[in-house]
Amino acid sequence: QVQLVESGGGSVQAGDSLSLSCAASGRTFSGYSVGWFRQAPGEEREFVAAITWSGTITYYGDFVKGRFTISRDGAKNTVYLQMNSLKPEDTAIYFCVAANYIDGGNYKSTIPYKSWGQGTQVTVSS
Repeated sequence: QVQLVESGGGSVQAGDSLSLSCAASGRTFSGYSVGWFRQAPGEEREFVAAITWSGTITYYGDFVKGRFTISRDGAKNTVYLQMNSLKPEDTAIYFCVAANYIDGGNYKSTIPYKSWGQGTQVTVSS
């Protein structure tokens, strides 16, 4: 499985922006769909966004409402999550995930993703 390393988390004010990065280590992202999940204290992991291995199709959690954008740079072997108009309820640990096969287009489930990064903390204060 591909190893994942996230970066870019931090503490910001409501309305600010953050860009998270997920770099592949050990092998390339080629052939992998890559996504982001988040987990707030006491909550279950929640789907944020995913992008297909080709980079042509993206999926977003219902709460995103146009505020986040996922993208990938094959040359840099990196996937990005640009987060704008952040809200306090976006506070969570954000995990990068990767899957080499997703059955039935089930991108929003944790099940297909066998590779998980260590997570990066995002804190949004009001």
